[in-house]
Amino acid sequence: MVSVRIFCPVNPSEDEEKVKSAVLSIFPDAELELGERGFEGSGSLDKFSRLIRKQKILDATRGVLLANLRGDHTFMNLNKQVATVGKVSFSNPRPVLGAIQVDIEGDDLEALIDKVAPMTVDGEEVIL
Repeated sequence: MVSVRIFCPVNPSEDEEKVKSAVLSIFPDAELELGERGFEGSGSLDKFSRLIRKQKILDATRGVLLANLRGDHTFMNLNKQVATVGKVSFSNPRPVLGAIQVDIEGDDLEALIDKVAPMTVDGEEVIL
């Protein structure tokens, strides 16, 4: 079983609904609750996987997920501002306005990464 947890801070200068909309543009099935730290919830990687294919950033995504893989856990940080327009862009962990942090836990995450962000050769997805 795979668990996808999503965290996104809401700063005092930001509109809560716009931040929520940014997260939902990447993870539309996410069930989000507003807490003290911002939005927290869970979702799936279905639309995220389609977006990275459309944007042709499979190698970058794969690299981030594999670099952060520790046993049964991996994570990625996504640029909150870019997400407002439905695009995926990776962020450093502590940008000024915060990032959408996605924590993924489960068994056999390497197989999940192969499915979500498969290897490519000459920019084309390799079907294993």
